[in-house]
Amino acid sequence: MMASLFSYFGGGGAARKTNQSKEAIVGLRSQLEMLRKREIHTEKQILEQDAIAKKHVTTNKTIARAALKRKQVLEKNLATTQGHINTLEQQMNAVETANLNLETVKVMKDASDAMKNMNKRVGIDDVDATMEEIRENMQLNKEISDAITSIHVADQEDEEDLEAMLQDLEQKALDDKMISAPPVPVTTHGQLVQPVSAGPQEEDEEEELRKLKAEMAM
Repeated sequence: MMASLFSYFGGGGAARKTNQSKEAIVGLRSQLEMLRKREIHTEKQILEQDAIAKKHVTTNKTIARAALKRKQVLEKNLATTQGHINTLEQQMNAVETANLNLETVKVMKDASDAMKNMNKRVGIDDVDATMEEIRENMQLNKEISDAITSIHVADQEDEEDLEAMLQDLEQKALDDKMISAPPVPVTTHGQLVQPVSAGPQEEDEEEELRKLKAEMAM
């Protein structure tokens, strides 16, 4: 079976057979398109005859009967057309599937031939040498990456030292500020004493008291 499939692609007959399958598919599609148009046209005619029969069924039975006969003939023609459509659809699907199978086998054969030719040009010694070269390059890349990474690590350590020095300076400045601040008075119970400013009313009372003392002295 496989031999017959591969022989399909050999010689000058291969192109001719491929063209035949494509022409068959094109012909089937063209015929299907014509039959579907005929199907639609026949369905419209059936509806027209049915409408005529309904229109004259009470007024002119002769016309109504003739319309029904034409409708029956059209329905038979429609059934025949639909049967042809179903048959052609099945045949077209079969041809398309067969053509797809042949194209797939052709691609697989081409790939197999290409692989065979490539394997002829590549020996096991070439493969070993190439793999060794790849390993050496990968090791070199690793060493370069490690060197670059070590630089970043050193930079990170310097940043951490600077951050620690900055925190020490901030703490020292805070301590100096707390030492130089004036003491806050507290009560005997350890509560902070808030300074109380004289309100406007107390100032007025003191002023009246001074005036009264001045008058009594006179």
